Amino acid sequence: MNAVLTATAGAVIATLALVALPAQAQTQGGKAAQKLEERFNAADKDHDGKLTKAEAQAGMPRLAKHFDEIDTQKTGSLTLDQVKQYAAQQMKDRKQ
Repeated sequence: MNAVLTATAGAVIATLALVALPAQAQTQGGKAAQKLEERFNAADKDHDGKLTKAEAQAGMPRLAKHFDEIDTQKTGSLTLDQVKQYAAQQMKDRKQ
């Protein structure tokens, strides 16, 4: 009986540890995403939800260096979703 309780307790602890790690990563990722969104919104001077190349150069110069690479549809502007996708891909590429 004690062996079953010990095994069960061990399984519960291991499960909680596995759940806590992704939650911590999400919190850190959430902070980065929030900061990115804040910077994007500050750079979006006309508040239309898009950055032109000029807005990117003025408010997010590192992003502006990759503007044409991110603007895959060649619309002349970037949405927050496009920037987030690009940032996520860059992070993924760095981890490999």
